[in-house]
Amino acid sequence: MPVLPLVDLLILVAWTSLIWAALHKALWAALAMNFRVLGMGPFDFVVIAGVSLLFALALAARVWVKANEPRLLAQQSRRRDPDYDFDPEAAGAESAPRDGAAAL
Repeated sequence: MPVLPLVDLLILVAWTSLIWAALHKALWAALAMNFRVLGMGPFDFVVIAGVSLLFALALAARVWVKANEPRLLAQQSRRRDPDYDFDPEAAGAESAPRDGAAAL
């Protein structure tokens, strides 16, 4: 299942909640009435927006890390051992000497 549409949906929910919280607060100030929508006030909608944005950020970070993990591991291995040759694109790649000699 693709994750990026879910991230977009969470960002949309967050912005919608923030806009509704601002409108709700403006109506409270203009009408001098404390009404609630589904039992929630403006601060509750701000909390919903914050949680949605944090969850979207966590999902996007997870996707980025999973996409870049092989390349980052190869860079880390190359820093530790300059003779280590790793191709992150090849599945199941083994270490091989750079001079072309066959590995035993």
